[in-house]
Amino acid sequence: MTDTSNTRPAESEAQAPRQSRLRRLMRFIPLIAPVLLWAVPCWVLLHTGQHWPLPVTLVGTALFALALIGMPLMMMRGHGRRQQDRAAIIGDTLLGTSWILFTWSVLLGVLLRLALTVAGVGDSQDRARIVTWAILGITAVLLGWGYAEARRVPRVRRLDVRLPRLGAGLDGIRVALITDTHYGPLDRARWSARVCETVNTLEADLVCHTGDIADGTAERRRAQAAPLGTVRATRARVYVTGNHEYYSEAQGWVDLMDELGWEPLRNRHLLLERGGDTLVVAGVDDVTAESSGLAGHRAHLAGALNGADPDLPVLLLAHQPKFIDRAAAAGIDLQLSGHTHGGQIWPFHHLVRIDQPALAGLSHHGPRTLLYTSRGTGFWGPPFRVFAPSEITLLVLRSPHPPTSA
Repeated sequence: MTDTSNTRPAESEAQAPRQSRLRRLMRFIPLIAPVLLWAVPCWVLLHTGQHWPLPVTLVGTALFALALIGMPLMMMRGHGRRQQDRAAIIGDTLLGTSWILFTWSVLLGVLLRLALTVAGVGDSQDRARIVTWAILGITAVLLGWGYAEARRVPRVRRLDVRLPRLGAGLDGIRVALITDTHYGPLDRARWSARVCETVNTLEADLVCHTGDIADGTAERRRAQAAPLGTVRATRARVYVTGNHEYYSEAQGWVDLMDELGWEPLRNRHLLLERGGDTLVVAGVDDVTAESSGLAGHRAHLAGALNGADPDLPVLLLAHQPKFIDRAAAAGIDLQLSGHTHGGQIWPFHHLVRIDQPALAGLSHHGPRTLLYTSRGTGFWGPPFRVFAPSEITLLVLRSPHPPTSA
């Protein structure tokens, strides 16, 4: 038998310096990322063999330098203490633009240039200029299309979800899901009203909002959130907090949603009954709640289920998909989440997958737990959605024993 009593502390001591170095490196990411996002496109578009006239090179380089300086400055003024909406709009737009430019500069700067070389198209200058114009053209198209996708009323995504423990009396119950509306610097009061009108056409029994209502306090974004008070449901309208509420006075949002007629499910549940069968509808605060310092705010699943019959099926609202581990361990039947935005701007979804177990759609976890992750109804930050369309979701819950017709 090997004695590990001495090796474990040694391993811990060896890991500690590595973790410390990683934390120090993470601190520099906010400084490194903007430089890469703007420097790489600048180099690929202007300085890799194009031989542009000197004024073009100088003006182009100056514009990239201005964007590199302006983006973090505007974002700090917009999202920092000053909360200047105009600065936030400029900074967020520059962030989205830089991400798309960076992505396609890397892809086309390598792949297209290689393809042109293999095909023997032109000389090196011709190929460099073709790559430049291709990158600029694709970026312009994606920015225009992505902006339209972000600002449009989301399409309705409909799907049936079979829950083995759902009673026959609840077969066909209609659950509408909106999430991540992110009312913010761009005034979207009319968009909000049109979203609510669309939800009302679904004639849902239960309407859910799984958090990230807005960026800013309830007082500041009240006009954009007010249309939520017009949403209709035959049984209930329920809401749970997202992480962004905890950046901007979460209790204010809980109070406003209550005022608008929604039931905040803060680690509690309600019962939805029909045809002699019952569904437990539970909700938890976002997983970031406890670190917010707000008294009583935390993600507490046991509290949410306290007093509920363990033999009844449970529909759980939890903002982040990562809560699914706890939900599956507790035998939850279906968890509804948002948070991921489906990546919002491709290929950002690869980074989202590092942090979350699901990106979008329906997934299975554990012996009976299902997770539905919405791509979100609005957008955060950059006003673009590229290959990650927004959605309003209608889930029709199905029982394995549908009621027999009389």
